[in-house]
Formats: sequence, C-alpha cells, structure tokens
Amino acid sequence: MTPVELSRTVLHAVRRAVDAGELSVAVPERAVVTPPGPGGCGDYATNVALQLARPAGQTPQRVAEVLRRRLVEVGGIADVVLTGPGFINISLDEGGGGAVGVGLVAEVLRAGGRYGHVERAGGAVVRLHCAREVRAVVVGEVVGRLLRAQGVTARTSAEGVEPRWTDVLGVRVDGGGSASAEVSVNVRPVPVADPDSLLALGRDAGRWALLRPAGHDRVRGGEEGLVQREVNPLFRVRYVHARTRALARNAADLGFAAEPGALGEAGADAGAERVLLAAPATLAALGDHPRVLAAAAEHRAPDRLARHLVAVADAALPLLPGVLPRGGEKPSAAHRARLALAEAVGAVLAGGLSLLGIDAPDHI
Repeated sequence: MTPVELSRTVLHAVRRAVDAGELSVAVPERAVVTPPGPGGCGDYATNVALQLARPAGQTPQRVAEVLRRRLVEVGGIADVVLTGPGFINISLDEGGGGAVGVGLVAEVLRAGGRYGHVERAGGAVVRLHCAREVRAVVVGEVVGRLLRAQGVTARTSAEGVEPRWTDVLGVRVDGGGSASAEVSVNVRPVPVADPDSLLALGRDAGRWALLRPAGHDRVRGGEEGLVQREVNPLFRVRYVHARTRALARNAADLGFAAEPGALGEAGADAGAERVLLAAPATLAALGDHPRVLAAAAEHRAPDRLARHLVAVADAALPLLPGVLPRGGEKPSAAHRARLALAEAVGAVLAGGLSLLGIDAPDHI
C-alpha cells in the first residue's frame, strides 16, 4: 500500500464513519500521511482526527478511536495505534516497511517529477502581489508554482520587475502595477541588502540564496553559493541528482534497468549493507515529499521545499555507492531495486528544483 493509497483508505474510513452517523463532518479532500514523528510508531501517521475534531464536536481522541476501529478492518493494515492528542499511527502488513518501500518507489517512478502534485478542478483564484524587490518577486513566483502544483489557480503580480532580474534569475510574473482589491496575499519577505552581489551568483545559486532562508530571515550572499563541494547544500542536492542519472546510464551499459523490489539482504553482495543502512531514512524522506509540497504551498514558504531537498539528498548520498554490482558480481533483482530507489530520489530532486526554478543537471 503506497502513501497515496493509504491516504485514500483513511478518507474512506472517514466517509464510512460519516455514513454510519458516528461523525458529523464534511469529508476532507485529502488526508496527509507521513512517517511517524517523535512518540509515534508504525509505518505512517496521520493527524486527520485532530483536523476533524472541532467540526465534529468531539475530542480528537474520540474521532481517532472511531477511525481506528474502521482502519484495522482494512486489508494491508496490520495495526493501528493512537498516540498523543489524537495521532493515528498505522502499521502495514506484508513486511511493513519493505512493502511500503516497494510501493512508494513505484509510485514516485510513475509520477516522475510531478510526484506530490495534486490535480484539483475549480476553486478560488489566489492572487499573489509582490513589492518591487528582487527577493519578493522570486519568492512570489515560486509560491505561485507551488500553489499550481497543489491544483490551485494562482496569479502573480509585482509593483515592478527590473529587466536584470529576468535576465539573470529568469523571473516571470503574470502582471504588474499596484496591488488591486482582489489581491489574496502580499508577498513581502525581508528584502535583500545587496542585490548586486546576489545577482552576481547567477540564476541557480542566486535563486537558492533567495529561497532557502525563511521569509523572516535575512539572505546571506557571498561566493559560498558557488562552491562545488559538499559544504554547499545546493551542490549536494544537484550532485546527488547527477549521481542518480549517472547510475542509470551505467546500469544501461551493464544491461539492466530499474525495477522496484526488495533491496537485498545484509551480506548478500558488496553493496547490500550500505544500501540497507541508508534506505529507511531515504524512503522516509521520499514519503514525506507530498506533505512538504502541500505545506510549502499552504504557508507560502518555498524554504520548506529547499530544506527538504537537502534532507532527501543527505539521506540518499550514502546508499548510492551500493547501487551497482561490483567486481565480478552480476546484476540481480536487488540491484534493479536499488537502481529504482536511486531513480526515485533523482525524480524527487529534479521535480523539487524545477519548482524552485533551478536546473537539475545530469552531469556535474
């Protein structure tokens, strides 16, 4: 059961509880499922009970218990445990995390760079308006992309855009002029103290420098954004993406391709232990990607996506040397599964960088 399938299962449990008269609420459009936080357990957790408690006129614990009774009846779910104020923790059967990992990787590969995007028709238009300031315009443009990725119709405007912002950073907005009465959100992060030094970084490093800090934090310029070493977070993200593409090319030369499956057993081959140690954190980061995209759009916070991409890259980097066969080893089903995991990482990184307006190179 993939995270998307589990989300649908949770919504179905809500719908059944509503139909049975146990809950009196509107069924939400989506139920976010993520790896459990501190104090949680199992494979996934959801806070949908906390979300529904107030409109239902019940405590979160009571709503969670109603949903728990229905979820434990579902095939593919081994156990449901309630923790904290009303978090629902779900353990899947068929090997738990291993089965989740196979389904998750397959889901990411099917969606490619659009993994975590939402198709939604209708709804009000969100109008974003930016001050005439380089950071505000870049942040506003990316927030518009994030909203559209969540199925929201968004329009961006600015009080002004200097030609060099477009020439260097590639920034585009839908309109210009003063804010109108229809504006939904004014985008006003802390302005950049030295725009010239920021523009000197070029498109990719300049955008990253503007987008990675939270809107209330100041931007740090400087040439460290151009350093091609692991101390530079943007370099790590782009390097891991390039490594995943290189692995796919090398695997093709060896005559095999990616196929989601079991990653192998410890000691089975030279790369097994390395991969098995890094896989849980990597899968957790991949599984968290849809939630991060939704939160970044909801809170108008591209920095959340930037930091998440660093987390994905840092989790995956240790496993990459164990993907391909070594020495005289022949490609096995485990190697195909590891390649699939690596390609899933690459797809998430490429999709996330694209939303930030940053290139994801195949070669570094």
